[in-house]
Amino acid sequence: MSWPQPRPGLVIRYSYLWRREHAAGREEGVKDRPCAIIMAIGDDEGGQVVYALPITHTPPSEPEDAVELPLATKARLGLDSARSWIVVSEGNSFIWPGPDLRPTPGQGPESVAYGMLPPGLFAQVKARFLAQVQARRSGMVKRTE
Repeated sequence: MSWPQPRPGLVIRYSYLWRREHAAGREEGVKDRPCAIIMAIGDDEGGQVVYALPITHTPPSEPEDAVELPLATKARLGLDSARSWIVVSEGNSFIWPGPDLRPTPGQGPESVAYGMLPPGLFAQVKARFLAQVQARRSGMVKRTE
């Protein structure tokens, strides 16, 4: 199987594990969902560590905790038409490709990517994410390999 190159801004399908689920002792995500790669960093073994932010239909309780996805972007990516947000206050990190990647709906097992976020939207997500990191209001759940 040929995996896509993990690049910042790539939206993937992933079995995301929320921090609250992790804190409750869960090791596996309950639902496969689109997630946006915020960073991909090479590791000492020649692999890549990916940091992914979840995309959800649930509005954020605090506006600075998420960035809304424009409907046109959702349509281009092949996502549904319901309002959605990229959460910037938490994420998952994992070694690429990792066992929790999932095929996008209607595609074969070789397709785990929906496509790229537009550069302007990705810049907004990145800025909001970095602000959360600086304010110590974000957290990453490190997933098992």
